[in-house]
Amino acid sequence: VHGESRIYARSASDDKSPIVAMLRAIDALRAARTPLSVNLKFFLEGEEEAGSPRLREMLTRHAHLLRADVWLFGDGPVHQSRRQQVVFGVRGVVGAELTVYGPRRPLHSGHYGNWAPNPAALLATLLASMRAPDARITIAGFYDDVVPITAAEREALRNAPPVDEALRRELLLGSTEGGDATVGEQVMLPALNVRGLRAGAVGATAANAVPAEARASLDFRLVDSQRVERVRELVETHARAQGYHVVHGEPTPEQRLRHARVLRIDWDPGGYPAARTSMTLPVSRAVRRVVEEAVGGPIVAVPTLGGSLPTYLFAEVLRTPLIVLPIVNHDNSQHAADENLRLQNLFDGIELYAGVLARLGHTWNQVDRVRF
Repeated sequence: VHGESRIYARSASDDKSPIVAMLRAIDALRAARTPLSVNLKFFLEGEEEAGSPRLREMLTRHAHLLRADVWLFGDGPVHQSRRQQVVFGVRGVVGAELTVYGPRRPLHSGHYGNWAPNPAALLATLLASMRAPDARITIAGFYDDVVPITAAEREALRNAPPVDEALRRELLLGSTEGGDATVGEQVMLPALNVRGLRAGAVGATAANAVPAEARASLDFRLVDSQRVERVRELVETHARAQGYHVVHGEPTPEQRLRHARVLRIDWDPGGYPAARTSMTLPVSRAVRRVVEEAVGGPIVAVPTLGGSLPTYLFAEVLRTPLIVLPIVNHDNSQHAADENLRLQNLFDGIELYAGVLARLGHTWNQVDRVRF
């Protein structure tokens, strides 16, 4: 099968591919009579997309079974240059649904358009007050807990292959946010993403009316040391400073009459903080070296993945470092239509995991292995 062929299916890349690759790697090592260099445990958790609500309880209950020196995760894509990457951290995430209210029912825009408050316009102004055109979050205090990146992480960003120009052409982007910052630099910062907007109708179904309400769906990507509870507090404080009365359920008629602006915030239940493993630990250096040997060339060391995973729990509950070894293609359309897996990524991933399992223990000993 040609390596450029692709499988199109939901979860083909996120996350069935690395699971298949790991199992196939073990089959290949057995067939070649190549012994594992490490003791190996598998842990498959199927609720990550739902926020992993039971993961802490599972890790706590089975901590004695899950004791290890390092955790290796297979989630995420390879670098946009198609080079293998070793990832040492992930961003945290917290989502929210915002609802701004206008009249109790849609009103004729000619009769009431400059008299009844328009919730769509109000919501647009509120969102613009939270996020600058260069993507910087303008909520007071949002960056107070952000920890500067280390010298090793800064060096890793400098050494990453340049991919921004190619990505701009691929994605038809006339500009990017963050000024001259690269995509790798931007994912080291918090982000506010407007993942959806809804108010009234557009196109053939549009009506000359003031809508009754407007909704926005947001997700905040968090970096090291930011906490979900603090982010929620800052967002609600900002909304009140913009003149909103904040509620967490359907407002009563009395509340809507009493306050000029009412904002309902429904926070997603599954938010969690970021996590990052030091790139200078002996295990970190060993993993980088053995991955280079497995792929037969230079790799990309990435301090933080742009996406989010609940890896902080492994550090908090099990006190164990965690490193991500992703294998799928960067253009896999995960979380969107036409999710796909490039087969060469699967083939390369099998070889990668086989090489890591066969050599990591020996290489780790060579770089002064320590226990955690």
